Amino acid sequence: MTTLHITSILLLLAALQPAETRHRARDLGLAIGALPTGQWNAITDVPGVRVGHVTLIEGEEIRTGVTAILPHGGNLFLEKVPAAVYVGNGFGKLMGSTQIRELGNLETPILLTATLNVPRVADALLDYMLGLPGMQEVRSVNPVVGETNDGYLNEIRQRRVGRQEVFQAIRSADTGPVAEGAVGAGTGTVCFGFKGGIGTSSRLAQIGGKSYTVGVLVQSNYGGDLQVAGAPVGRELAKRGLPRPNPGGPDGSCMIIVATDAPLDSRNLERLARRAMLGIGSTGGYSSNGSGDYVIAFSTHPELRIEGSGEQVALAPIPLLLNQHTSPLFQGVKEATEEAVYNSLLMATSVTGRRGRRVEAIPLESLLEVLRYFRLVPEERPEPRQ
Repeated sequence: MTTLHITSILLLLAALQPAETRHRARDLGLAIGALPTGQWNAITDVPGVRVGHVTLIEGEEIRTGVTAILPHGGNLFLEKVPAAVYVGNGFGKLMGSTQIRELGNLETPILLTATLNVPRVADALLDYMLGLPGMQEVRSVNPVVGETNDGYLNEIRQRRVGRQEVFQAIRSADTGPVAEGAVGAGTGTVCFGFKGGIGTSSRLAQIGGKSYTVGVLVQSNYGGDLQVAGAPVGRELAKRGLPRPNPGGPDGSCMIIVATDAPLDSRNLERLARRAMLGIGSTGGYSSNGSGDYVIAFSTHPELRIEGSGEQVALAPIPLLLNQHTSPLFQGVKEATEEAVYNSLLMATSVTGRRGRRVEAIPLESLLEVLRYFRLVPEERPEPRQ
């Protein structure tokens, strides 16, 4: 473990006192939608996808980080994947989006961070890509970096995320369970006035006798009127004497990353991306004027990779799903996006940051009282998360 990682962990533990036991939605008995989840109920259920975080908590002012999402473990520039971007509301700084929309592919990992860190993170991502084997003659790379603004809790003007953090996030990216809540790019974010952060979920869709996975990861940092599985949770918490929190108001942003192993081209990946915004709407978000809401969707299907660089490009066979076969994936991405947002809230711990500001985690006992009232979870309290 690196010194940076040890320092980050120690500072994180100090900043998040007292310790809070948190649960994912399904740990509480809250099941969203009808489709089954993958093994980890995470974007990493899509074969090949890896996620890595670096969390930065320093002193009283720095509460930020970076999250890396890798479609596969190889060199993405030499093995590009089909991709698409959908803009729910364009108040944001999504670097690299125009080339994805023009060419329909992704050639670097996707990095998420804080707004003012985007250029620094993109520069570091270029260093990383150009340093990979086989890149000696490459003269153009399209770094993809998304953001939300964590300036309420984080001294964002310090632009603290740089080359070391970017390299570590990419190199530490792994399959399996994904850390959620106040980690990585979600360290300083706020969602519906409560502590937001990173959340993830997945769904399995049956199409033509085959099973495909769609996974979602969110960086939640937006507002609205919180709803959970249709229940007016924000209003019900207020009725029970819990003041409605309003750090930053309704404005904010949400980055949504969608991965699937289904054989979709960029056109149908954009259609898939659009449905993720339905999941945001189900949580009570409405893409306010100041909310930058973006969806990046990609397919990891190995036969759809674009191999080579420059003029030396070879296309593999393309066994695409037809339009009429996409509906189960659309249902899956809507359900997974909604649940990913809930996981980002439920797994986040309270954080104190810039100027002594504190954003509380959503109170689980009060939330459970509301969910039980609407018969959305069982009466029994779940065992503590291990």
